[in-house]
Amino acid sequence: MDTINRKMTGKKERPIKVLQFGEGNFLRAFVDYMIDIANEQGKFNGDVVIVKPIEFGNLDRFHNQECQYTVQLRGRVNGEPAKLNRIVTSVADAVDSYGEYDKYAEYAKLDTLRFIVSNTTEAGIVYDPDDRFEYTPPKSYPGKLAKFLYERYKHFNGDVNKGLIMLPVELIDDNGLHLKECVLKQADNWGLEEGFVKWLNDACIFTSTLVDRIVTGYPKDEAEELCKEFGYKDELIVTGEPFALWVIESPKDLSDELPLPDAGLPVIYTPDHHPYKQRKVRILNGAHTSFVLASYLCGNDIVRQSMNDELILKFIKGTLFDEVIPTLTLPKQDLLDFAEAVLARFNNPYVKHAHLSIALNSVSKWRARCMPSFLDYVKNEGKLPKHLSFSIAALMAFYTGTEIRDKALIGHRNGEEYQILDDEAVLKFFAENSSKEASEFTKAVLSNTAFWGQDLSAIDGLQALVTEYITSIREIGMRKTMEKYFA
Repeated sequence: MDTINRKMTGKKERPIKVLQFGEGNFLRAFVDYMIDIANEQGKFNGDVVIVKPIEFGNLDRFHNQECQYTVQLRGRVNGEPAKLNRIVTSVADAVDSYGEYDKYAEYAKLDTLRFIVSNTTEAGIVYDPDDRFEYTPPKSYPGKLAKFLYERYKHFNGDVNKGLIMLPVELIDDNGLHLKECVLKQADNWGLEEGFVKWLNDACIFTSTLVDRIVTGYPKDEAEELCKEFGYKDELIVTGEPFALWVIESPKDLSDELPLPDAGLPVIYTPDHHPYKQRKVRILNGAHTSFVLASYLCGNDIVRQSMNDELILKFIKGTLFDEVIPTLTLPKQDLLDFAEAVLARFNNPYVKHAHLSIALNSVSKWRARCMPSFLDYVKNEGKLPKHLSFSIAALMAFYTGTEIRDKALIGHRNGEEYQILDDEAVLKFFAENSSKEASEFTKAVLSNTAFWGQDLSAIDGLQALVTEYITSIREIGMRKTMEKYFA
């Protein structure tokens, strides 16, 4: 069986417009995938050069396949299970910024280059005061970017038409603003001239973005069968879900230069990405955190089982449609459509998303994902949201245990142990308090300002309601309690 290559895919030569820091699965199944579609439709006509931004690892698989690879999206399309295959031909080359520094640095001088994409993980966008300009390359990503941009500035003599557009997709708040801040700090630390700083501010654009797609990566257990199905060998197969969303906040309209929406792609250009971030956190992430602990104690192990459990599904819908969506500011139909898409994603037959994985650090997750909806609902409606209030009791029930072993609090479901993973202080608190009488336990949890940043027990009626819920859970179990209150 032949390895996938350019001759096989019929790859066209296109100008290099995108330099991409990161060769991982997400970028290849998200950004490069979208650019490939835009190329196919004649909307973009540009290729990507991938940069390996770290020292370890190699790019042998990319070179062996001439940077051609397959993306298989798996999930529900129009309500039915589907697998969508696409050979991505938008990547022209892959270069090692350490082992091939000169080749990498030459791209700074490329006239057609316009965009910088990055996914260097949340820890990648950090300012390193010990980084040095003379390193080839600098150690940090902001250091690499600062030097790369400086070399471009020098080569084009500060031409304001040769600035670049940064599209970071790292999962941190205001990623573009933070990246620019780090680059400017690096330039200042290195003593680079004021003209470069002015060029950075005037000619370059640092966008803040929000991305959303579950990418499950290389399907190791299925790769051999998939290659037989494809008819070629591919060591860079990437699998993911059909759903995708890319929200790009920019001070300049980029729709002409990067016309991804014109290609029918789920890309939104906006002057403010925060409402979309809020929508994702409160609906997608908030739904997860609000139901998985209760569902796990009802006997379900993965999200898809929850979607097929009538009681849990009713609880999820009640949380989303009755309590979360009314607190959000985007147009209601946008919110309803997103919520329906989330429910379809939860019911993906090809993804086994374990409840215990989602349960990691649930205390801080509830504060970030559920508490804003809870507080806004109380403020707007003047009453308690019963589903979100119950999610506090479910968290308390899940975190019930007295023994900490191997850095985990030990909980019990139907006589079997499970591990509760969270910060040491959180686990210690529940080990000391979860066996107390229901009202005392509830008071301790709600009044713990270290957890919530405020005293939730001061909210009228909340302590009594959560006490009622946790008492019932202890007496008749999670499922019967949910049937009692939410069936």
